Amino acid sequence: MKDIAWSKILSVGFEEIDEDHRKLVGIFNELNRAVTGGESPEYLAATLEELINCTVWHFSHEERLMLKHRYEGIEEHKAAHRELIEAARELQGQLLQTGQRVADEQIVFLERWLTAHILTTDQRLGAFLSQVS
Repeated sequence: MKDIAWSKILSVGFEEIDEDHRKLVGIFNELNRAVTGGESPEYLAATLEELINCTVWHFSHEERLMLKHRYEGIEEHKAAHRELIEAARELQGQLLQTGQRVADEQIVFLERWLTAHILTTDQRLGAFLSQVS
């Protein structure tokens, strides 16, 4: 699978969030390259842990901004955040318990979720934050 290439299309127009997203994309790409390169399950688990930790921090950052600016869509946005973290933790658990390789479809799922979330939910948030900040 190809890396995610950062472009203006992925920008939500709010630099704080775009900066976080660039970091998440970079870690996702590292995970993708590790899967493609046949790295050890331990390395994959460690990279996935970094991606999860960074994602949890980023989601907290977004949620703080939503609270500060009284974003009306906060509950739906937070539910989407929980869904991704649960899916990533499930994948991590499988890796740690079985030691099996990450399947291509699991990487595709993470890639699609990340980009779809940025292109829809986060675009709306970015537009809102750009107006109120």
